[in-house]
Amino acid sequence: MVTGAAQGIGREIATRLIAAGARVHVADIDVDGMAPVGEAGAMPHHLDLADRKCCFDLIRRIVAAEGKIDILVNAAGGSLGKGRSPLEDIPESDWHDIFNANANGAFRLCQAIAPHMKSAGYGRIVNIASNAGLRPALSGNIPYSSAKHALVGMTRQMAVELGPCGVTVNAVAPGFVMSGPWARRLWDGYDPQARQRLIESIHTRRLGTAPDVANAALFFAAEDSAWITGQVLSVDGGRA
Repeated sequence: MVTGAAQGIGREIATRLIAAGARVHVADIDVDGMAPVGEAGAMPHHLDLADRKCCFDLIRRIVAAEGKIDILVNAAGGSLGKGRSPLEDIPESDWHDIFNANANGAFRLCQAIAPHMKSAGYGRIVNIASNAGLRPALSGNIPYSSAKHALVGMTRQMAVELGPCGVTVNAVAPGFVMSGPWARRLWDGYDPQARQRLIESIHTRRLGTAPDVANAALFFAAEDSAWITGQVLSVDGGRA
């Protein structure tokens, strides 16, 4: 199961998993946006990550239909179009919305799926975090950076608990990836000098792409990474 599959990184991961032979369920609040992966063979589901019951019900339905879920990729997230604001001006509603999209929803799905993976003695959980979860965010968005830091912490702590049960938990932390409208808006907001400084701060001298991140996510989902857990892999072109 892959969340956030209506666009960008989530859609790319789902498409790659289908191509690799997996039977893939995808979930997003944007049902229409999942049409391309549905046409590629995925089974789409509406999901509101802010709704705990919705998260648990979806896991129950998929397990009832398939008998198990081997892989969970929590790719949903983003800044929800919220830009930089002074600390004192951030609405509490923005804080909660961004945490629901980037941290709380992943927590709810992991909580719902954990008993099934434990009983199966097998599972792969891959969380799509961000370099903003390892350092201050380029966007200056405090709720977003805080939520991604929380996701990194959850990844490491859940790995400790679930490792003895045959379940690995890892995260991919992308750098600046041009994979969705929020990234395009951020890039468009930079003047030419700021864009050049950003490019020059990346060792490979280019922005990332959704396939760059999907490559790392598929590695953590595969048998090749069976003895790797609790790790956060920066996929950022080597940022200074």
